[in-house]
Amino acid sequence: MFDIHRVEIEWGGRKLKLETGHMARQADGAVLASYGDTSVLATVVYARQQKPGQDFFPLTVNYQEKTYAAGKFPGGFFKREGRPTEKETLICRLIDRPIRPLFVEGFRNEVQVIITVLSFDNENDPDIVSLIAASAALTISGVPFLGPIAAAKVGLIDGQMVLNPLIDEMAKTKLDLVVAGTNDAVMMVESEAHELSETQMLEAVMFGHKHSQPVLQAILKLADAAAKEPFDFQPPEKDKFTAQVKSLIEDDLRAAFSTPEKQKRNDMVAKAKEKVMSGIAIADGEGAAKDKQLLSGAFKAVEMDVMRGTVVKTGRRIDGRDLKTVRPIISEVSILPRTHGSALFTRGETQALVVATLGTGDDEQFIDGLEGTRKERFLLHYNFPPFSVGETGRIGSPGRREIGHGKLAWRAVHPLLPSHEEFPYSIRIVSEITESNGSSSMASVCGASLAMMDAGIPMKRPVAGIAMGLIKEGNDYAVLSDILGDEDHLGDMDFKVAGTSAGVTSLQMDIKITGITEEIMRIALSQAQEGRMHILGEMSKALSGARSELGENAPRIETIKIPVDKIREVIGSGGSVIRDIVAESGAKINVEDDGTVQIASANRESIEKALARIRGITMEPEVGTIYKGKVVKLMEFGAFVNFFGAKDGLVHVSQLTSTSRPNHPNEVVKEGQEVWVKLLGFDDRGKVRLSMKIIDQATGLEIPRAEGDPPEDDGMRRDRPPRREGGGGDRPRRRER
Repeated sequence: MFDIHRVEIEWGGRKLKLETGHMARQADGAVLASYGDTSVLATVVYARQQKPGQDFFPLTVNYQEKTYAAGKFPGGFFKREGRPTEKETLICRLIDRPIRPLFVEGFRNEVQVIITVLSFDNENDPDIVSLIAASAALTISGVPFLGPIAAAKVGLIDGQMVLNPLIDEMAKTKLDLVVAGTNDAVMMVESEAHELSETQMLEAVMFGHKHSQPVLQAILKLADAAAKEPFDFQPPEKDKFTAQVKSLIEDDLRAAFSTPEKQKRNDMVAKAKEKVMSGIAIADGEGAAKDKQLLSGAFKAVEMDVMRGTVVKTGRRIDGRDLKTVRPIISEVSILPRTHGSALFTRGETQALVVATLGTGDDEQFIDGLEGTRKERFLLHYNFPPFSVGETGRIGSPGRREIGHGKLAWRAVHPLLPSHEEFPYSIRIVSEITESNGSSSMASVCGASLAMMDAGIPMKRPVAGIAMGLIKEGNDYAVLSDILGDEDHLGDMDFKVAGTSAGVTSLQMDIKITGITEEIMRIALSQAQEGRMHILGEMSKALSGARSELGENAPRIETIKIPVDKIREVIGSGGSVIRDIVAESGAKINVEDDGTVQIASANRESIEKALARIRGITMEPEVGTIYKGKVVKLMEFGAFVNFFGAKDGLVHVSQLTSTSRPNHPNEVVKEGQEVWVKLLGFDDRGKVRLSMKIIDQATGLEIPRAEGDPPEDDGMRRDRPPRREGGGGDRPRRRER
């Protein structure tokens, strides 16, 4: 009944299995890929007809994690998987980016790739397995796909490159890099690094590419046994209108691509296209829609030829720059008066307004995934409103672009954060793109670094980012620093590098052609380093390091440690005690399971009130110490004073005053009166013994005893020595409740 085909290889110390013919047999291609006990199912379905008038390639990649894969229920009220998580969205992009350029040029039939995580072993992350499964499913589906591709993850642990580190090992790595490519070229790179050199990054990319080759062979072996007949696709006639279009508007496009201002250039290009569409006749009838599409394609081909040819031949770019020059940079900080930290980073016609906000443990984000629930204290959110490119558009929840660009900036900055012990704050960065013509994600990296330093976050070093481009014509190529939007759109590569003066912290590469060589990557990395150093120098004109103090609007956090067995007393029944402390002090309080207590407020007095209450609950008073207390009850034999949290002690009538002994305590003190007392010790039943008469009630300091004075007597009988010895000295410590 089942015509099952399997391929198994040993890869990175574990078995990789590829299987087809058992599940999802009505899809055009379906592959079950397993690595360890992590299994994913990838399916491919494509339309046999192109939709009329379709002028783009409608490829959709969907990656979905089913919580049953890890033996879990979904979180939330409905107990059903809902909209994609951030991780699912990022893996969709991770798979889409290397496969999209490998479809045959001109193919515009709808294609949908769905990857579903069916089993998760808590050791092998599904991301790499999913990319491999998608590549295999495409390869056997018959769709015009110039694959396969393979992928690998690379870590750097104890100075050694590691292929596909386990999830637990990722906590020790200084590098988290994913590389995907064909047999002879790299297609995509995504990474986070702890200030590694350009040489180390290139070695890691080539290490991953080399060790992904056995996977390519396994996919080809599966395709030999199970691939369907290739779809009969004939690419459209590319050159039908090219000569006419070129003769009509080549000079117009050359003038447009010599205009530095983006909006003016766009208007000139739009007029040239309008001239083409109205100036070249298209015959009516059945083929009119197809000819219109071919005419539009011819315009784009001429547009690319004019821009690309000029750059490769002359070394001069659209805005007049040479290949390496970075556009003018303006860095400004403390832009917004009420925020904790803010920066406005402008590079040419790209601008990011970046804001830093500090919070407490209560502000950490809970992230629910297959590997369990964890908390994240560093958040970076990227917003790209349509006005940033002079357009109208929908405003709504973030899309794949916003999530992907935000994560790239997050990876670039994350390695430079202080530890939680050094800086016990939650941090949220928001990058609002206010203008865009070039890499707004790299502008977000620069702006985030400035805003965080402006907020007083003690980063190890400032971080900057730069986007590199490539134009390749035959054997000739040009690597471009700080690319414009048109150079990205009409070029062959988007190569983004972020880092510090000490090394690279993030590298992302996407290719629109069938891959690039190691030599091109080496040149791009070297050129990016020069550009990054220049940008860091420009940023330092505004701020070269973190401010020594937090902004006046930022919360202050005081951290103390209490005994674990006292946590229940601090929180109280149903949280009653801690709610009362918060209400009384006005501070935010977070209590961890290990007894760590964080108290946060912009007001120092609020922190002190909360500290006093918590210490009163969790700490024991010290013999010989002077405390400020309040008289709470009067008896004939003395006064009870609340002096340490909820603790009361007795000042015997003999200890009220150094003058004659009063007949009743009310001759000396009244209920509610604040007094200074010294803790003398405890009687045989543990009762607290206090004294007022040896303390100057005006200053709170102990009155020196004259030489030869007898020891103090508190008037309390003791049949055996007290449980604790007194202490102190001539000038004991003084504490206020």
